[in-house]
Amino acid sequence: MQTVTAIFDIGKTNKKFLLYDENLQIVREEQGKIPEMTDEDGFPCDDLSLLTQWIYATWAKVVADKQFFVKQINFTTYGASFVHLDKNGKALTPLYNYLKPFPEELLDSFYQKYGDKITLAVQTASPPLAMLNSGLQLYWLKYHKPDLFKQVRTSLHFPQYCSYLFSGRLSTEFTSIGCHTMLWDFVKKDYHAWVYQEELHQLFPPIATSYVNGTTLFREHQIPCGVGLHDSSAALIPYKKLTSEPFILLSTGTWGIALNPFSTEPLSESELLQDCLKYLTFEGQSVKASRLFIGNLHEQVTEKLAEFFHKSNDYFKNISAIPNFNIDEKLRQTRIFHEDSLSAYADYEQAYATFMLDLVQKQVQKIKLIMDSSITYKNLFIDGGFAKNPIFLTFLAYFFPALNIQTVSFAQGTSLGAAQALFD
Repeated sequence: MQTVTAIFDIGKTNKKFLLYDENLQIVREEQGKIPEMTDEDGFPCDDLSLLTQWIYATWAKVVADKQFFVKQINFTTYGASFVHLDKNGKALTPLYNYLKPFPEELLDSFYQKYGDKITLAVQTASPPLAMLNSGLQLYWLKYHKPDLFKQVRTSLHFPQYCSYLFSGRLSTEFTSIGCHTMLWDFVKKDYHAWVYQEELHQLFPPIATSYVNGTTLFREHQIPCGVGLHDSSAALIPYKKLTSEPFILLSTGTWGIALNPFSTEPLSESELLQDCLKYLTFEGQSVKASRLFIGNLHEQVTEKLAEFFHKSNDYFKNISAIPNFNIDEKLRQTRIFHEDSLSAYADYEQAYATFMLDLVQKQVQKIKLIMDSSITYKNLFIDGGFAKNPIFLTFLAYFFPALNIQTVSFAQGTSLGAAQALFD
């Protein structure tokens, strides 16, 4: 019988269950397909009832499977989502979608009561994002659906709801509080004054001080049950295990998200207006983050290049180096890449390299935004799709000659982080 750690990794798109062996290698992976529902306003959302059924059914299968002995279990999910419990500890509302529109009049009334958007955003390290600021979901529930709100006894962040299903213990923890919720005052290191004024703090259980949140039954054994982690914060854990020296992580895909878990400087208004924000680690330390829509932009431009130069859409994958490409000369130009004048480029390769230089320069600006001037950084870790792009990596190295640029890709990094947390 193999001893394993069980992880539920619940994303917006993919719902997964994974088993890790003692060497933190995946030995089983299952994926759930759970159709969405609509809330009482007709807006799409995850079906919490079906999702809960899938979680319990998946767990029952591993309990019955004598190949494995589960020694511990943890959870990681997407953020900006609450499960509201009634007096009997049952889910009272749908799992409202963070993309759900927020009534403009109600949003205006909030800022009239509690100050301008920028001031609040700086204090809470949360760009004003309406429903994506999950604290505002509670404000919305209180004033938009008062009869329903009166029945709420406890509000759990989604990862902690998953943990509650197994341990029966109510808890809150920093990675969920700190993901652009507008709940946390990053200067005072406490819930923001508006949360107390609205008496919303009474709905939140105590903040967990351990990754373990009680126990759950596996066959006849009580095993440790993790408190649950926000996915972006869980994904950082494997990199923090690699080195204790200051680093930046650039996670690439649709977005290029730069993360700095060593920043101690407060978020400035200027940084906020350039789409910076802060997360919290489990220990309550801040992580400065910035983002750029690089994957989307790359897809759009490579499609145009393919059409113009009569190449396949993924032709860029054949390019590993560009002969006679003068970076310094390109950077002296007022505008690096001319998307509307592709005939100015000798071939696809020259056009692609020029576009990538332009893209990387924009990404570099976003990375520099989150780097504290008082810290000497050793490593820049790159994961995701652009870690496989040699042109992207070459240009990054040009802009950061003092940094060791490493492409380290952890399979299922979010769930791995949730597993590693239990091994601490």
